[in-house]
Amino acid sequence: MNRLENKIAVITGGSEGIGRATAIMFAAEGCKVIIWDVNEEKGSNTVAEIEKAGGIASFEKVNTASFSEVEAATNKAYEKYGRIDILINNAGITRDSTIKKMTPEQWQQVIDVNLTGVFNCSKCIGAVMVEKGYGRIVNASSVVALYGNFGQTNYVATKAGLIGMTKTMAREFGRKGVTVNAVAPGFIATEMVKKMPENVLKSMEEKVPAGRLGAPEEIASAYLFLAGDEAAYINGAVLSVDGGMTI
Repeated sequence: MNRLENKIAVITGGSEGIGRATAIMFAAEGCKVIIWDVNEEKGSNTVAEIEKAGGIASFEKVNTASFSEVEAATNKAYEKYGRIDILINNAGITRDSTIKKMTPEQWQQVIDVNLTGVFNCSKCIGAVMVEKGYGRIVNASSVVALYGNFGQTNYVATKAGLIGMTKTMAREFGRKGVTVNAVAPGFIATEMVKKMPENVLKSMEEKVPAGRLGAPEEIASAYLFLAGDEAAYINGAVLSVDGGMTI
């Protein structure tokens, strides 16, 4: 359908899981995809798969928690294409532990990637979008931001924080032609999740009114909608894609 024909998109954490599915889907819709990730091998594999299918993609090894790396990668993308139309802030990590046992290092690592990384990318790429008068920023929150999750104080704090950031950035960027929205995925069957014990997966499925885990492509489809022109009047929204968990 080429819903993103000739658009330029940066997808953080695009080497695997939801990010990989997003990169492949965006490229199939005519988008020129730039993957930012720290996993060079998996990132290159994703690019190769996109190119084999006739799409256009490139990989940059970027630690989004580093402002200098994000700034340099933004400048490189801008020099190559003259604009950046879409930013998918998908990169994220977990360092799960109860707050009693959580170390300061576990806390800070998750804050650095999941929250500061989104700030870094949105600040650098947002400036490019404002200059051009057009942009779509989509942030990856989580269903756990809406109701909490045992043993994930650090992760939940970042995903809840992203909802506040999304709404604030939507107010700041809205009049500049840039929309900012968030997607809150539920339990998604990524390769990592599917390796969990069967009884754990069954327990997860039982919590979902739809009776199953979501597919990475279903989150990618939500990103695609919010990144497209059809969503031009959606700004500051949080779209839950969770099979009904938040009912």
